[in-house]
Parts: sequence; structure tokens; C-alpha cells
Amino acid sequence: MYEYTESSLVEIPAIELFRSLGFQHQNCFNERFGENSTLGRETPNDVVLVPILRESLIRLNPELNTESIGLAIEELVRDRSSLNPVAANREIYKMLRDGVKVHTRNELGDEVVETVKVIDFDNPQNNDFFLSSQFWISGEIYKRRADLVGFMNGLPLIFIELKASHRRLENAYQNNLRDYKTTIPQIFWYNAFIILSNGSESRVGTITSDYEHFNEWKKINSEGEEGIVSLDTIIRGTCDKDKFLDILENFILYQDGQGPRIKILAKNHQYLGVNNAIESFGQIDENRGKLGVFWHTQGSGKSFSMIFFSQKIHRKFPGNYTFVVVTDRKELDDQIYKNFLNAGAVTEQEVHAESREHLEQLLRENHRNIFTLIHKFWTEAGEEFPLLSDRSDIIVITDEAHRTQYDTLAMNMRKALPNASFIAFTGTPLIVG
Repeated sequence: MYEYTESSLVEIPAIELFRSLGFQHQNCFNERFGENSTLGRETPNDVVLVPILRESLIRLNPELNTESIGLAIEELVRDRSSLNPVAANREIYKMLRDGVKVHTRNELGDEVVETVKVIDFDNPQNNDFFLSSQFWISGEIYKRRADLVGFMNGLPLIFIELKASHRRLENAYQNNLRDYKTTIPQIFWYNAFIILSNGSESRVGTITSDYEHFNEWKKINSEGEEGIVSLDTIIRGTCDKDKFLDILENFILYQDGQGPRIKILAKNHQYLGVNNAIESFGQIDENRGKLGVFWHTQGSGKSFSMIFFSQKIHRKFPGNYTFVVVTDRKELDDQIYKNFLNAGAVTEQEVHAESREHLEQLLRENHRNIFTLIHKFWTEAGEEFPLLSDRSDIIVITDEAHRTQYDTLAMNMRKALPNASFIAFTGTPLIVG
């Protein structure tokens, strides 16, 4: 099966680790195609394991008929080579997260739209996890062999490129991954994230990440647990079934802006920090609305953490929550708003509170996100700040870049929103005076 080369000495422990996480494994170096195929692939151009996908969709959608299942499979496997690769990836990602919409007819002959669930995010064991090693893929001209491909419900969501331990990790990106994205692009239409590793050094990124934006994953969990080597840490930290489903559902964004669209994967500190904040939110009664402080170093994606946090609450907790994002500078307010807008977290044109009265009006209406400046909570000497809303489903996110949120303004904010919950995102070291 294996030549005991330097690279296989990295690959074999990785395979064993995936097995320990509950993945089935097969070495596909000698895979058969067509009739009596090993994995159900007609040719190496196919990257979806259709028999596994079909079984999974039937299991996840017992109420749907075979026609609906077949239509969903057709939509998932259709050729997207005419699309920009990031557009193809985003299109499929939306189906992974929200299901596939199919048009069919009911018993009366009326056209109906059904949603076919592709992944069970709440019950990891209800999904099929499979790891292929030495997986052949053919493009239009060239044929390539991927080191490891992780499948869920027959879809290739994890791509791992390994190098020998004495090789520079950057070679995996420059010499291999860049070539794969050009020669076998169809494998990346489905990809959630890509891992590069030489065993001792490992990084994770997305299909749009330049090498410098592939990041380490230093901790497996919030207790600071680390693996024996970096490959152990990154696989256990991102590919454990529960963690993988959480990352896939809640920690991926697509950002549109002035340049090309980019796909963003949470960094390790964002994933752990946001989940710590979510845990606090789950104990909101005991915390009396105090969700704590989320500390960021400068330039480490504070607004993305805010988006991950707010969107996960909207997905995972029942209720009609409004997030009020409070900053202390107009340019910072604009910047964070644009990040929310470009990531698709805001779909409304105007959710900026221009005055105290406007903020009160917005809080009476149905808005997922409202943006305002801390100075809206200013009072003259002797003035008592009025109640703006007694709703208990308001979550205030304060960006404490310059610490003006303290003292009078912070006290007024709590008087104005007595039943709200508060979380602070800060890039300023917390200094005890």
C-alpha cells in the first residue's frame, strides 16, 4: 500500500488520526472506475461519491420521494466550470448550509418547492464521514493525485496537502495547491477548507487564501489543549466531527468588496473566543446580561468575530434578537458596517441610528443589526437618560477601541437598555489602575 517515504511518514499518522475521529478510510491509489467501481465514480473527473450522497440524502430526508432526492443530486453535481471558482464554491456552500431547493409536483399535480437537507448539523453521527488517501482526479488536460480528501455525505469538503517533514511548508502551497486549483478546479467547488502540513508545521485556509493567509491552529479547545505535533492539533481542532460541523455552519464567510470576492475561515482564536461568548450567552440569566470581554490583538479580525457571534446566535437560538453595534468614531462605525454588509450579514440599506430618537425607533422595529455611536448616550449635567427599550432580546456589542464606553456613557447605555445583554470587543489591553 505505502512506500515508506518521508511524506508517507506524515500521511500515515494523519490517516490514523482521522480514523480515531470516526472517519472510514480507503487508499484509492488503485481505485476502479465505471462498472464495479470502488467508490461509485464513473471517471476520475467525478469528485462527488454519488452512491454515498444518495444514501445520505435519503436518510436525512425520509419524508421526500426519490424524484426530489434525484433533483437535489443533479443540482449538487452539475458542471460549474463556467462559473468563477469562488462563485461555484459559494453556491454549493449555501446548499450545504441551507439545503437544496427543488421544484417538484405533489399528488394533485401542483408545483411545490421542497428543501432537501444535505447535512445534519445538529447530529454529527447522522452524517457519513469518509477519508480517501491517494485520490485521483482528472481535469480537462491533467490528472493529479491528492494526498488526503475528507468527504461528508459523499461531498469532498476537506482537502489536505502533505509534505515531507524536512520540506518547507510553503512548497505545498506554491508547488502543489496552486497547480491543483488550476488543473482540477472541480474538487474545490465543494471545499470547506484546505490544510497544508509537513507534520511539524501546519496551516489552514480557504480556496482564496494566499499563503500568508493560511493560519496556524494552535489550540484544540478553549482549555488550551494541544496535540503532540501541529498536524495532530489542526486535525483534532478542525476535523473532529462536532468541530467540523460547527466550523462549516457558523465560521465561514464570503466577503465582497472593491477587489475579488474572498472566502474567510475563522482563525483559531476567533473560533474559540466566539464559542466561549456563545456559552456565556447560553447562561444569560445567571450572567445577568454580562457576556464578558472578547480581547483581540490589533488587526486580527474583530468585526468578523462580531459577525460569527451574531450569526451563530441567530441560527442556534430561538428568538428575534437585535444586535446593537456601538463604536466611538464615525469612521470605525462605517468600517464595521461595511464589513457586515460585504459579508452579507446586513441586507438593509440603512440601520445607522442618527440620533437618540432614531435609535429608539429602530429598536421598536424589526432589525437584526443596528449601528450607532456611543455619543448617542450623552447627557447634559443633571439630565437623566431616558428608557429607549425594555426588550430582553437586545444584545449590545461595544467596540472598545478607545475606551470611551466607560463611565457616564456606559452607565447611560445600561439605563436606556435595562434588559439588554452586553459584550465588549476590545483591542486594548485591560489594565487595572
